[in-house]
Amino acid sequence: MNKKNKERHKPYVPNLGIKYPEKTDEHMDLLPKIYDTVFDENYPYLDKTFKFKLWSGFIYFAIWTLVFIVSPIRFCLRIEGRGILRKHRKLLKNGAMTAANHVMRWDFLCVLQAMRYRRLYFPALAYNINTADRGVIRAVGGIPVPEGVHAMQQFNAAFDELHARKKWLHAFPEASSWDYYQPIRPFKKGVFTIAHRYNLPVIPMAFSWRPPTGIYRLFKKGHPLVTLRIGEPILPDLTLPRKEAVNLLREKCHKAVIELAGIKEGTNPYPCEGD
Repeated sequence: MNKKNKERHKPYVPNLGIKYPEKTDEHMDLLPKIYDTVFDENYPYLDKTFKFKLWSGFIYFAIWTLVFIVSPIRFCLRIEGRGILRKHRKLLKNGAMTAANHVMRWDFLCVLQAMRYRRLYFPALAYNINTADRGVIRAVGGIPVPEGVHAMQQFNAAFDELHARKKWLHAFPEASSWDYYQPIRPFKKGVFTIAHRYNLPVIPMAFSWRPPTGIYRLFKKGHPLVTLRIGEPILPDLTLPRKEAVNLLREKCHKAVIELAGIKEGTNPYPCEGD
């Protein structure tokens, strides 16, 4: 392969002048905290009120109509690998967990677009449920991760119910969002503990970038175009001890996301272990 072709096959790494934190799980640009909700054993981790269901339905309707139109225009979003979901329809019929790198404010909306008309539920940073975004985060399926044994029991019970209803889950194992970051950061193991508990197939997904071309060069101002690739489902190995199986699932998913992002094997600067 000549030099020109080698450059063409390298992943595009946008240089937007963003200063990223030193710690790979540190959060960037958090909104101000304006509420003081306590996430204890009495908090409704699954809100079943009519008012909430109506609000959630409205938000998802807006996503499935307006957002699904806007995101291909705003980001020139390209989704690859949807055929994998059709191929494994039987495997995924009882639920699954999608897992992707966390790289922009709209990344969860792009994942929803890749899954088409399906609701997803995900562990959410409790801090964010006390910001101005809390109504939308809760409406799209965010369940705050609490502290304390009794509160965590109720958190786990919410996911028990979701699994019993064959709902799909989503995870951002990097745990924090870094805008347009290219390498794949370490993964937290907690979300893979959830996948192992329910024997859920994990569907790796990766956001990567393309340089602005054509008309996008006129108004994107250097911001990259977005590609989201879907990978083959990965199943937990239930023949192994739980801890070993969870670590192996995390390792396989991390490797898959690196490959889907177009990063050459052995060149990603981070290990898979994030805790």
